[in-house]
Amino acid sequence: MGAKLSRDGERGLERLCEGEPAPGRRRRDRIRMGAGALGIERIEAHFRGQAFSPHRHDTYGIGITLAGVQTFRYRGEQRYCRPGQCHILHPDETHDGGPATAEGFGYRIVHIDPSLVQAALGGKPLPFVANPVIEASALSKDFASAVLDIDDDIDDLGRTEVAVTLADMLVAASSGTAGMPGALNLAPLTRARDLIAAEPAERHSMAVLERVSGLDRWTLARQFRMAFGTSPSRYRTMRQLELIRRSLEAGASLAEAAVMAGFADQSHMTRRFKAGYGLTPARWVSARSEA
Repeated sequence: MGAKLSRDGERGLERLCEGEPAPGRRRRDRIRMGAGALGIERIEAHFRGQAFSPHRHDTYGIGITLAGVQTFRYRGEQRYCRPGQCHILHPDETHDGGPATAEGFGYRIVHIDPSLVQAALGGKPLPFVANPVIEASALSKDFASAVLDIDDDIDDLGRTEVAVTLADMLVAASSGTAGMPGALNLAPLTRARDLIAAEPAERHSMAVLERVSGLDRWTLARQFRMAFGTSPSRYRTMRQLELIRRSLEAGASLAEAAVMAGFADQSHMTRRFKAGYGLTPARWVSARSEA
């Protein structure tokens, strides 16, 4: 799997774990956003009870458990991730999340846009990691920095380096990369993706996406998933939910945020938000206020 986690990386993880509450004391649920970049989001979260209901997102989620033991159901099995272990969640794979013990758990995670991973791989279809839990001894120093040092700013060079680091890790951890087909024709797929991303509140028809991309709908649907890890419609939904998060953090009400993002009503938005992030918008706002 490449270079082992350096002594500096191990000490950094130990320092983070040392900062946890004393035995018998519980943290309040909180979500803290780290420094990110286009296509890269880094988060630290602590939960004392069940954290996330079953949900799926359209990014890779690659995290490290800091304290406690987190457990999640993924691809039909109950998984456990202990302090120092890494977990890898593939785009569009349903999972939940919670503590395996009464003490709760904490972790840091990086969400990376599959298009960044794919660009680092030269346009090849995305690697799939069947076993989502990886030991700390298999992690490189660069990987530890990409996920643990969430407050370090990411400039354009750093964004490229993070993408390459995570892409290489995913390939190394993947069991099915060798037989993958060659590079995709990204230009038409990217045109369709960029139109959706630019106007997520607008419901573009498949006919419009066919015209923009120059691909027939069947090829577009199949290759969009191979390139970006999800379907065009799911990609649009997740961009809508990003609008919701930004609106709520700017002080909008739930109803106002729903309208701005193009949802039919607040209840529809709440259902989609929970399906995308595993918790309701109200709980998201509450956890963010504790950060």
